[in-house]
Amino acid sequence: MPSTQPTVNKEYSGFCRNCLRDVPKALSRCPACDSSRIARHPELFSLSIAHLDCDAFYAAIEKRDDPSLADRPVIVGGGTRGVVSTCCYIARTYGVRSAMPMFKALKACPDAVVIKPHIEKYVAAGREIRRMMGALTPLVEPLSIDEAFMDLTGTERVHGMAPAKALARLQLDIEREMGVTASIGLSHNKFLAKIASDLDKPRGFAVIGRAETKDFLARQPIRLIWGVGAAMADKLERDGLTMIGQLQTMDAGDLARRYGEMGLRLARLSRGEDMRRVTPHNATKSVSSETTFNVDIRDVDELEKILWSLCEKVSLRMKKEGFIGRVVTLKLKSDDFKTITRRQSLDRPSNLARTAFAVAAPLLKEAAPGSAWRLIGVGYSDLEKGSGPAEAELFAREDDRWAAQEKAIDQIREKFGKEAIAAGRALRPKHH
Repeated sequence: MPSTQPTVNKEYSGFCRNCLRDVPKALSRCPACDSSRIARHPELFSLSIAHLDCDAFYAAIEKRDDPSLADRPVIVGGGTRGVVSTCCYIARTYGVRSAMPMFKALKACPDAVVIKPHIEKYVAAGREIRRMMGALTPLVEPLSIDEAFMDLTGTERVHGMAPAKALARLQLDIEREMGVTASIGLSHNKFLAKIASDLDKPRGFAVIGRAETKDFLARQPIRLIWGVGAAMADKLERDGLTMIGQLQTMDAGDLARRYGEMGLRLARLSRGEDMRRVTPHNATKSVSSETTFNVDIRDVDELEKILWSLCEKVSLRMKKEGFIGRVVTLKLKSDDFKTITRRQSLDRPSNLARTAFAVAAPLLKEAAPGSAWRLIGVGYSDLEKGSGPAEAELFAREDDRWAAQEKAIDQIREKFGKEAIAAGRALRPKHH
């Protein structure tokens, strides 16, 4: 049986990421374009699992569309009361980070240009980048608007080049056609590819090979392992475990007895073992909407009005994407940044605004009194594909009436605009 590994000319140890020319081992710069951006690794031409992550994507799109922002610190986020969605690398030098409260970000970087998110624009750019990834391989697994896993196994014959070089060409195409940069991690599984993509940002191209996997991981902090959040990391630290190398010396059974299923996961990933495949269609797990207030709100009636508006937004997206959900979740964040969530399962799945409101409003009445709130959100989860009660005849008559009314409202708004008709309090379900 012929080898499935690419044939590599041993005279060359890498290639130029600027022009894709092969570069001899003895040279530190490309003989064709004089670039020093050379991709080199002993396993460069035998790896095919990649993770692509655009660099500071929202901020990069804003800078692309407004060249005057090129050398300015840019924060994309929701005003003084919101949080940072993302920030450019200039802002990061001041200590600004994603998910940081906006007031802290502006204190760290008072000269930052703050831009409210333009999600539609980011989604459109993300779709085009995903289309470009799909031209390399059908095995593209999106993680968010601007990042995805790719499996390029067996694509060398199609593209006339090894996966590594095809990925470098994709980086160049994204930069040239989309005006934003991306970083790529290349390895032998998803876990390591995702780690690699963050090693050399921005415009990075990092490789973690099979031979170096255990030694590389042994030097890394346990917090690097995907799924180890702050609480788990603190627990491990209390037990004296801070480095991945410590996990590598421990018995998997012992880790399982101490930390349950997470212990088995720690044992596998600490050794770089990840058998997950790149799956093209990553199912949507939830649909939600939330808003952060400019001023804290205590009044429950005022919160209820906002909740209704959010339920309508969630419902519209559910209907457009063809989802129905079995769980409704209410989210509240207090003035001291503590978050609470309340969930309730439905007897039958739905995508109606009124169903979500009928469930979430009593949860709000129960949880909200006595506190000031800076954020409220609502969402459907445990999703499945379905047309909803209007067509499926799964629901009681009252639900059918709600569905018929909402369908009529949706049709009017689609034709004449969102403000053409309002589903006011009189149309909302009554609750006690």
